[in-house]
Amino acid sequence: MTDDHAAVRDLLAAWAFGALDPAEEETVRPHLAECESCAARAARLRETVRLLDGPPQEAPAPPADGALSLALRTRPATPDVAGHAEPYAAAVAGLRALLPELAGRWATPVVHDWDAHATVAHLLAADEHLAARLGIDARVPPSRIARDTPWEDAWNRRTADVIAHEHGRTPEQTVADWAAQADQLLAAPEARDVELAARAVTLMGMRLPVADHFLVRAFETWIHTDDIGRALNLAVPPPPRRHLGQLVRLAVRVLGLALGPDAPPVLFSVTGGEEWILGSEDEPVQAELALDPIDFCLLAGGRHTPETVPRGQTGDAAAVRNVLERAASLAWL
Repeated sequence: MTDDHAAVRDLLAAWAFGALDPAEEETVRPHLAECESCAARAARLRETVRLLDGPPQEAPAPPADGALSLALRTRPATPDVAGHAEPYAAAVAGLRALLPELAGRWATPVVHDWDAHATVAHLLAADEHLAARLGIDARVPPSRIARDTPWEDAWNRRTADVIAHEHGRTPEQTVADWAAQADQLLAAPEARDVELAARAVTLMGMRLPVADHFLVRAFETWIHTDDIGRALNLAVPPPPRRHLGQLVRLAVRVLGLALGPDAPPVLFSVTGGEEWILGSEDEPVQAELALDPIDFCLLAGGRHTPETVPRGQTGDAAAVRNVLERAASLAWL
């Protein structure tokens, strides 16, 4: 067996992405053939990359030694859902594949003041809002928050209540309830029927079609999967391009509504993608702003700041700053 066990484990995330140089491959391959724990961890990481990066065009060739061939060929199927629910199904599958990496590490700080256990509990609470609108029973004690509570306060208080409840249970119980609720969401008629998903409901202060609320759930699940990956020093791939485009277009629509029709007009574009006029349509464009789609999503998700997000811009700096600050203000994650 390779002597430097710790060094090989440090290379496994890069191995899962196929990013090792030949010398590193020669170090990792024989170790995986002999070390059962590293082989299992490598298989989970490769599966996480596959699920979060979308289905491959063709099956990858198994390693020459065959140590991981069975694990790589055994892939859980994602649910058969309509296009609006596919990003959520993929995000759920990706988080499920990553969670085994938390064994014995559930107290790892992740984001805000949450550990890994609390982060999954938050997703359980966050998904509950859409689940309730679709007639799915809650898997935690009923909320006692007054109906007229502003949605931001209600959102934060419900998360705090659920986290407190789940910290009295095991992480495995929390994961089981989160996964079961996600499965119910993906089995709901609205996840499979485009016409049913066109019905508008108000959640988080936004009246949107149910189809868009599925995209919101995908967005948040991916962001928190990335949070957990960063906490574990594991790179989590972004959503596949087709899913990312859906998330970007939703975020742009919400940003446009938040800016309103009187904001100084800015031509906004994402790298390699579409462009939109944000703000007033009655005035000449005052500035141009270009962001990478991942950076835009991380800004809207509160993981970039208006000051630090990488961007290209020309024209009126104040108009650009207004767009960036309004995008950052949308974050509730």
